[in-house]
Amino acid sequence: MKKAEEKKLRRLAIEAEEEPETGEAETDSQTSDRPLVQDGSVTTRCNGRTIHCLTIIGQIEGHYILPSQNKTTKYEHVIPQIVAVEEDPQIDGLLMLLNTVGGDVEAGLALAELVAGMKKPTVSLVLGGGHSIGVPLAVAAKRSFIAESASMTIHPVRMNGLVLGIPQTLEYFRRMQDRITNFVTQNSNISKERFVELSMNTQELVMDVGTVLDGPDAVEEGLIDSLGSLSDAMDCLGKMIDRSKKTRSGTAKTGSRKKKAE
Repeated sequence: MKKAEEKKLRRLAIEAEEEPETGEAETDSQTSDRPLVQDGSVTTRCNGRTIHCLTIIGQIEGHYILPSQNKTTKYEHVIPQIVAVEEDPQIDGLLMLLNTVGGDVEAGLALAELVAGMKKPTVSLVLGGGHSIGVPLAVAAKRSFIAESASMTIHPVRMNGLVLGIPQTLEYFRRMQDRITNFVTQNSNISKERFVELSMNTQELVMDVGTVLDGPDAVEEGLIDSLGSLSDAMDCLGKMIDRSKKTRSGTAKTGSRKKKAE
């Protein structure tokens, strides 16, 4: 009986020692998978370059939670990612993939301003669609691509729900539209006059005012830089990263020479 009890105690002791190691392994695995599962983002490393891939999909969710059946991009999740990419010295560049119907104007503009203000190389690729407030997001990157089968819808600002029919409401709409127009024209090659003309087109959309641009049309209008696929966007981003590294190394050498001279 004593031998049986001793064996049982030894077995329990061995199991107790193994449990913490198993728990740590499970935690590490969950941590590595969390960005892809929860945020739809991934960081890849290849050919000496580290690239963070950010997806903007579905509807851009702002200050109000959308119904659970909607595919959404939550801006409070994306903002920290963009800040982390800019501040992380191990990440060389950002690839932003868009397939969005638009959404909250201020949330979309907030994300677009963050991307436009980044120092690191950034490339955007519109797949499927980059509609409404997705247009400023697409042009916010330093270089923008669009798939030939993709499209972009340009239309004026709209608001759902109760709206007060007073002059101040119209003035608010006008000022918000100007914010979008100015951002798009400052970050692309389309003129302000042409962008407003496309937004106010009444001949194309049955239930709305605006224009739908296919991939080639978006490039021809100067809204997007180039037609291309994922490989084209990745090649462009890789070249931008290499140029950025050369510039940084050249600046570092110049700084060291100045210190020696002093």
